[in-house]
Amino acid sequence: MNHDWIDDILAVIDAGSFAAASARRNIPQSAFTRRIRSIEATLGADIFDRRRKPVSLAAAMRPHEPELRRLAAEMGNLRQTLRAATEGSGRALTLTCQHALTATISPALVRRLTGHGWDSVRVRSGNRGECLLQLISGETDNVVTYDDDDGSLEIPPYNALDSITLGTDLLIPLCQPGLLSASPERLPVIAYPPDVFLGRLLEQRLWRQLPAGTHLDKRAETALTLAAQRYALDGIGIAWLPRSLAAEDIAAGRLVRAPAAGPDCPLLIRLLRLPHPQRRVLEQAWSLLQAPVVT
Repeated sequence: MNHDWIDDILAVIDAGSFAAASARRNIPQSAFTRRIRSIEATLGADIFDRRRKPVSLAAAMRPHEPELRRLAAEMGNLRQTLRAATEGSGRALTLTCQHALTATISPALVRRLTGHGWDSVRVRSGNRGECLLQLISGETDNVVTYDDDDGSLEIPPYNALDSITLGTDLLIPLCQPGLLSASPERLPVIAYPPDVFLGRLLEQRLWRQLPAGTHLDKRAETALTLAAQRYALDGIGIAWLPRSLAAEDIAAGRLVRAPAAGPDCPLLIRLLRLPHPQRRVLEQAWSLLQAPVVT
């Protein structure tokens, strides 16, 4: 089976919809749908059960998911090995971070690596699902991402990866001072899409803790924490932002905690990789990267 086919199929499984999968694969939705139809036509069977939401594998395909993931991981390792062979010493590394962590944590990690002889550190950014997909498909060597403190929102196959906790952060409901007078029964909020990690965290945990009768007036929705921060600064609504990202705005009084928006939420910062790296320098990088970070 073509490796791109495997990546397409896994993208749909992990994203739960064709639209979200096409975004992860950076392919227009119409073209991505045609690709899936072409794969199904070649195989002579439906791969997905489109009647279910989220979209899932057809019953006959479900037993084959572990094999698809194994093949994707093996091909990813092969890509890394071949890339190392063409890079001489192989002292290059690709690091993918969740959007907010790209701005807050990645500079310290890049500084560690370049200070110990790494020639090149390629830094990519995405939401947590995109980061994990890049790791499984071999497009990146390490991932830095947020996780909830009790692990209840883990994304399979997250628990099959090597994982180190680098530190902690805090998700805080923040707004422009002028919004503090908003009615606690009707909160103007900046939402995250429900198919990304912070969106699930808000909908499945934090918003459920709000007093009965609280109405959430969703003024905007974005998957980018940096955009949510900007919207909060512009007075559009309350945004749930990592403390590390908003620290300067809080200290300057540009953003304040919205007490009617519920409690803060602890976050863990995780460093992830595929087990059994094929390159010795990746083991060296892992040792350097896993030291705690200050947020």
